[in-house]
Amino acid sequence: MKMITLGSPPATIDTASDLRKRDPRNGPRDARHVPLTRGQRLAQDAAQAAEVRTYQTHPDVVALRIERIRSQVDRLCWAGIVLGLAFTMTNVQVFAASGADTWSLPWLAAWVLDPTVSLVLIAVLRAEQVTSRYQVPTGEWVRAAKWFALAATYVMNTWQSWAHGSAAGVVLHSVPPLLVFVAAEAVTDLRDKLTDAVTVAVNARVNGHGAGPVTAPAGTDSESETAGAASAADPRPARRRGTFAEYRATARQAWSPGVVITPAWIREVTGCSRGLSSRLAATLTAELVVDHDGRDGSGVRA
Repeated sequence: MKMITLGSPPATIDTASDLRKRDPRNGPRDARHVPLTRGQRLAQDAAQAAEVRTYQTHPDVVALRIERIRSQVDRLCWAGIVLGLAFTMTNVQVFAASGADTWSLPWLAAWVLDPTVSLVLIAVLRAEQVTSRYQVPTGEWVRAAKWFALAATYVMNTWQSWAHGSAAGVVLHSVPPLLVFVAAEAVTDLRDKLTDAVTVAVNARVNGHGAGPVTAPAGTDSESETAGAASAADPRPARRRGTFAEYRATARQAWSPGVVITPAWIREVTGCSRGLSSRLAATLTAELVVDHDGRDGSGVRA
């Protein structure tokens, strides 16, 4: 509510609501409108961080990131290869023309030689771009065609420099074709390793154990990462940190027909955190339903 007094600068009068908003004690509150303690706020932050990391390490998210990197690698390598082949075109034309008159038929035909070799090389590299993505071997003839095209480009590009004994010319005309050769081999291995990275993430998710901070799946969150979901008032002593797979195995061994699977029961038999127990209960319920060959899983519920 604002009030203006005549003859004086505009002034404002804070309402009771404004004063409450400015009170530092009026921070986040729970459902009962009781201010949260520092420990409870940290517990909420930890739970949110665990949820974010769960999705960040999900195989689909990892695969999407790798696909973006794969696209960047392909564009950069193709740009370097095309520029390198374009640089060698003039030297190959001079080698093929062998002093023929400009615009004569042999001189014009000499321009066809380098694109012929380059197009075959690009076709092989384009095919390897797909086969390496799915880790399909291409065979010896494919590599022989690639190496022959690269070797032919190198020889035709440096022949005159070798003939004249020009060391500077040999170095100058050797760098582009050799760079193309190395890039053509390296980009195939890079694509293969990028595919391996996706495979590691997926396998870690399926097996229930992670290999590191990037490829660790959602199911590998340790108790320390999900303990933030527990209430700050829970006085239970600290236990040894376990993985999702270890808790799942313990709960499955303790389960017997007729036992109702609930988060409370999961915490009782495994000693895991409150936040992790809900996910363990859902996972174990789904596994037992599958193991019972499609039966309704009576007596088993999350």
